[in-house]
Amino acid sequence: MSGAAEANAVSLPTPPQVKPQRRMILGVCLTLAATLGTAAVQTVFVPVDRFTLAWMHSIEKVRWEEDYGVVAGADPRQPPMLLALQARVRGSGAGMEPPPDAQLRDGWYAYTPQIQRPLALRLTRSIYTADYDFCSAGRCRPMSELLPSDGDITLLEPCRAGPPGPVDQTAPELSPTGPAAGPSPPPAKYPSATQSQ
Repeated sequence: MSGAAEANAVSLPTPPQVKPQRRMILGVCLTLAATLGTAAVQTVFVPVDRFTLAWMHSIEKVRWEEDYGVVAGADPRQPPMLLALQARVRGSGAGMEPPPDAQLRDGWYAYTPQIQRPLALRLTRSIYTADYDFCSAGRCRPMSELLPSDGDITLLEPCRAGPPGPVDQTAPELSPTGPAAGPSPPPAKYPSATQSQ
């Protein structure tokens, strides 16, 4: 650049340094309820934003499925939320009557769950019945592949994790909504994952 051009050049301000943001990963935390409050809390983080819980009714032997979503809170400091999107049952029978708004589609009674924003799900995982199936990304697997059952209650809560990376080299930070967020919702009028199988 010539001396005259340098004298007339406009000096651009130096852009401010932007601190890289930690990307939070949404998912669910599965916790064996019996381990809460102990030094040996057993929690597993499952990164997922949509999933289906499925199980066989212990008496009627018909499949029941519930679809859920996990969404970020309105403010980054708020915990994520669990959304009950749709439920369906492959028939009706003892203790599993479909609600009045259910529609029969391809052999399934499909409906929108009454409690659409549960804080958590209390899943009874009895040794006398088949385990829940956890379905996501087109694949179903027994919940025991994610967290072995202790034959009692497993809590499923929306949570988030911050991955290790250049910003933070620590282990992932789990942030469950947990019991501190408030009590679990009352049982639904119609059987669902919030009740026993």
